[in-house]
Amino acid sequence: MSTKRPRIVIAGTGSGAGKTTITIGIMRALGRRGLKVQGFKCGPDYIDPTYHTAVTGRVSRNLDTWMMPHETMQDLFLRGSEDADISVIEGVMGLYDGKDPLSNVGSTAHIAALLDCPVILVVNVQSMARSAAAVVMGFQQLDKQIRIAGVIVNKCGSAGHYKIVKSAVEQECGIPVVGWLGRDETLNLPERHLGLIPAIERGELHSFFDHVAQQIEATVDLDQILTMASEAPGLEPSQGSMFVSTYADRANGDNGANGDNGANGDNGANGDNGANGANGEFRPIIAIARDAAFNFYYQENLELLECLGATLLFFSPLAGDTIPSEADGVYLGGGFPEEFASTLSENVRLKEDLNTLVSRGLPVYAECGGYMYLCHSIKNRSGETYPMAGIIPAKIEMQSKLAALGYRETKALQDGLLLASGASIRGHEFHYSTLIADDDEQYPYAYETTGLRGTKKEGYCSGNLLASYTHVHFASNPEAASRWIGRCEDYRRSK
Repeated sequence: MSTKRPRIVIAGTGSGAGKTTITIGIMRALGRRGLKVQGFKCGPDYIDPTYHTAVTGRVSRNLDTWMMPHETMQDLFLRGSEDADISVIEGVMGLYDGKDPLSNVGSTAHIAALLDCPVILVVNVQSMARSAAAVVMGFQQLDKQIRIAGVIVNKCGSAGHYKIVKSAVEQECGIPVVGWLGRDETLNLPERHLGLIPAIERGELHSFFDHVAQQIEATVDLDQILTMASEAPGLEPSQGSMFVSTYADRANGDNGANGDNGANGDNGANGDNGANGANGEFRPIIAIARDAAFNFYYQENLELLECLGATLLFFSPLAGDTIPSEADGVYLGGGFPEEFASTLSENVRLKEDLNTLVSRGLPVYAECGGYMYLCHSIKNRSGETYPMAGIIPAKIEMQSKLAALGYRETKALQDGLLLASGASIRGHEFHYSTLIADDDEQYPYAYETTGLRGTKKEGYCSGNLLASYTHVHFASNPEAASRWIGRCEDYRRSK
């Protein structure tokens, strides 16, 4: 049965066009009208969704056409947008930028096509007039299946400049220019990295969100955007996705999950050890590091762990927490440990407990920032070195330039927590640090990863410990999550 979901994609001509500012402004403005707004982000980005979540009050979700099957992406959109009045999907980079320069795979355009979604193109028109029409026309012509429904122009010099650009685009391209923003420095997004998470959680950006919304309300036709979104056709739910069918089990009450993240009470624990699911069976507990240093997690990854029977229990290394005593597994996600290296180094108890528990067989999985934390030390950009957990025989050094960026096809070189040897899973790598192993020849690499620039060995795998720079998405191989849950259950029985 076709499902109606009002929706719109906010895409840019490229990174820096202003799509994130415009997206959060539209979200806030629609929310001020009393509408329930659901945010989505195209691609593997972790930071922009934190803005969406703060603005809308609903957890923003990632949509991707390379890390997950197309039918899974669509069904995750349908589930995420359930009971929302409108979904606002922020693009990634430029409209057509993705995994492959020769196709739309992994791009905003690919998602817009699969979701049959109208696109509003954000164009930076600084120092442009009629040429803005040529830019828009080029985006229209590259792929005529992509429905560019309207344009918002950014960095206008004045209302008069806007009128010139609007008339040129509408005459030559045949689509409406629905609004504009000027060259206002107060509309620039605050620093995205250091302190982003606590600033949002403390509400320090709410005045900024309202300021952007007020400008959007003054210069953008929100009624026209709502009309475009409401005219998006119904979507047909797909059938047979293992990832999505597990979500369906959760919706039907299986596995005993309760509330957000399957959790009630302090730190997400339910009753004694957060333990009992359907038929009184024990639910293994996975302790998840979550604070300003470790906060990069795909929401669907967390939810799938719950669906498969785990209870999630959150702790904060920055607050001085250690591993909860009832934990049957640990998940150390990505983030910015280098920015908080001094504080993390001072949490001696956590480092000692991790070493003890790993030696006892506790399953520990770490990604990017978590991987860095498990090494001997982190050397920051100022040249200061701080001791970390010291479990992985390597050290981390921060660089001024990107060390790695892009999608990764990862193939397991040996049996590990997520994959049997030879199995694969997809993910994304993005970091400024480099890892220097104590002994590269003896280093137990976890994966052989393949990206745009070739193949390399990456990550660390030894017994019950798996760590890598690659942020994986379980939608690309749901069996990986099942395997990890099984290892946590084994550990519980051995305690």
